[in-house]
Amino acid sequence: MAAGACARPQPQPQRPAQQPELRIGLANGAPQVTVGGAGRLTGFAEGMAVLQVDNRQVTVSADGRAVVVSGGAERYERLLLMSPDPGGVVGINGRRYRGTVELMARDGGVTAVNRLEVEDYLLGVVSGEMGRRSSSEVAALAAQAVVSRTYALRNRGRFASQGYDLEAGVSDQVYGGVDAESPEGSAAVRATTGLILTYRGQPIAAFFHSTCGYATATPGEAFRGVADLVYLRSVSDRRPGSADGYYCDISPRFRWTVEWDQATLRDILRRTVSRQLGVSAETVDEIRGVRVAHTGRSGRASELRIQVGQGEIPVHAPDIRTVFATPEGRPLGSTAVQVHPEYQGNRLVRLKVVGAGWGHGVGMCQWGAVGRARAGQDVRQILAAYYPGAHIERWY
Repeated sequence: MAAGACARPQPQPQRPAQQPELRIGLANGAPQVTVGGAGRLTGFAEGMAVLQVDNRQVTVSADGRAVVVSGGAERYERLLLMSPDPGGVVGINGRRYRGTVELMARDGGVTAVNRLEVEDYLLGVVSGEMGRRSSSEVAALAAQAVVSRTYALRNRGRFASQGYDLEAGVSDQVYGGVDAESPEGSAAVRATTGLILTYRGQPIAAFFHSTCGYATATPGEAFRGVADLVYLRSVSDRRPGSADGYYCDISPRFRWTVEWDQATLRDILRRTVSRQLGVSAETVDEIRGVRVAHTGRSGRASELRIQVGQGEIPVHAPDIRTVFATPEGRPLGSTAVQVHPEYQGNRLVRLKVVGAGWGHGVGMCQWGAVGRARAGQDVRQILAAYYPGAHIERWY
């Protein structure tokens, strides 16, 4: 969550005079997009109304540099969709969105861009990221609202070459439009309107993740080419006065285990070391062992080494989760791991990894925020815990 954008340097945003508009990529080069099904809808091209969709669905596809509506002969360079009704929404691929949606032909398909103000965008983000929360957990929702607003404003424009600011999926933030909204999440957005986290007068790199497991990570432990930042230190998530209790131990992914037999692990590593590391698949002949070679400030593995016939293959932190894919093909849950090889004689027959937490581990731990809210911490205490040295500031 919220990893891809912050892993690259972004231009410093200027403080806006009013609430800015965001452009959210809902689809990029898709074969087709389904439009409608959420009330009345009007389509505009070159400033003229060219399409009316009333409580039905139509399909829009690409034809060269234009988009074409199913059943029609007209071609449009850009098609802008909006509801003529006050408070109306736009239906795209079975989901409802506030604001307007622009369709254009790109990369041989259709790109759909939702244009709306930041606060409306956050209504579809906060509960999408945090799930449905109870009244005792509203401080966690408010913390997510501030973090998500900070993230959106700092990273606005990072996909400008593709015609939008942010993507709607986990490469940025989970944005589900109106269908992802909840009363509690919407209240958290309204209660924090315009508030963001800053450091030296600029929006911070607002990393967040599901579950830290025991302590958060530094950016250098998780991402390639990212410098550590004073407000993104490794901080403990231990509950005061508890020997082994953590705020995020309520997470279903607080602890986990993955196991591979020799053949399964060899097949996976042959694919992943070639794709991720540029190492020839033939190098992975027989796996003789896997060990943690180095750990970072938080105790997470910063380097694993795969022992093969010709020596060792180093796997550094940014690649560990994808190189050691699970037998089901998913990335490893985190890099906070302990490895337990099982041998028959000198031959590795099974590898078990015991892990803590879920995600890259940097910034706010979402389940930790929920645990802190249950313990009575308010939004300022939660944010101060995960972003020490950052300030809460009204940006517009």
